[in-house]
Amino acid sequence: MRSEIHVIDSHTAGEPTRVVIDGGPNLGEGSLESRVAQFRNEFDHYRTAIVTEPRGSEVLVGALLCSPTDTTCLTGVIFFNNVGYLGMCGHGMIGVVETLKARGQISEGSCRIETPVGVVTAELHRDGSISVSNVESYRVASDVKVDIDDVGTVIGDVVWGGNWFFLAREPRQEISPERVEELMAIAAEIRHAINDAGYPEVDHIELFGEPSHPEADSRNFVLCPGMQYDRSPCGTGTSAKLACLAADGKLRAGQSWVQEGILGTSFVGHFQWSEDSDRIRPIIRGRAFVTADCRLQFDDEDPFCWGVHRTTVAHEAE
Repeated sequence: MRSEIHVIDSHTAGEPTRVVIDGGPNLGEGSLESRVAQFRNEFDHYRTAIVTEPRGSEVLVGALLCSPTDTTCLTGVIFFNNVGYLGMCGHGMIGVVETLKARGQISEGSCRIETPVGVVTAELHRDGSISVSNVESYRVASDVKVDIDDVGTVIGDVVWGGNWFFLAREPRQEISPERVEELMAIAAEIRHAINDAGYPEVDHIELFGEPSHPEADSRNFVLCPGMQYDRSPCGTGTSAKLACLAADGKLRAGQSWVQEGILGTSFVGHFQWSEDSDRIRPIIRGRAFVTADCRLQFDDEDPFCWGVHRTTVAHEAE
């Protein structure tokens, strides 16, 4: 039996997104949180087929468009990657909006989009850039210390920015493409130590260093849950950074922060304080570009129809 899934690919500041337009799993009409659970428990083979080899890559983030439960929203979206599901995805949301623009579903102006962790507002600007007003972000622990071999004592913060982060403030690192393997190893050790220290929900690690461009305030490296690094400055990671800056009184509401990523691309962020709360609403602005509009082909006779890794794991289990 043959079937197909219509997808549109894009990249945001170098980080790829694959938006599922048609042909994805039917998850019904429940809450997006319940639909994520159904996706995970009943249709996870769609995830591996869409974003992992042989059709995708370990760095690719998928976005399944679905009907929103909030009628004020243009669409709902569920983000997923090589190992599972994401609450929010900043670069991915910018990619979703660029995809909707390419399909003629949105023009200059703003719209609301529902995610499993809340509603975000996106705005398409005249210059082609896109800003995303993210879910409320906040710090839950500051000055957390862990000891890492060959690095020493790492000091940082545990923060929610749409996903759970540990922001390693000290020591600062040299952030460059030439050090990717070393940075991945350091970040992986930090994640293991932070999880053991009582924060098992943390699955993103963010390191910081000096920016390469004079207009940037900082350069980061973000290790994602599936042991891949974010090519962009990371939208939820930048949201987490803004939450820390706000909590420390180092950035005023409305003041811009330019976060550079490892490729030298950048997001411009600012925040507003949430009403009756010490939490913030981060606004992240960046640019995405559509790279492909295609249909993924599925053939039941293909041994890797649902992904190389899934097939390999199944064979090992036998």
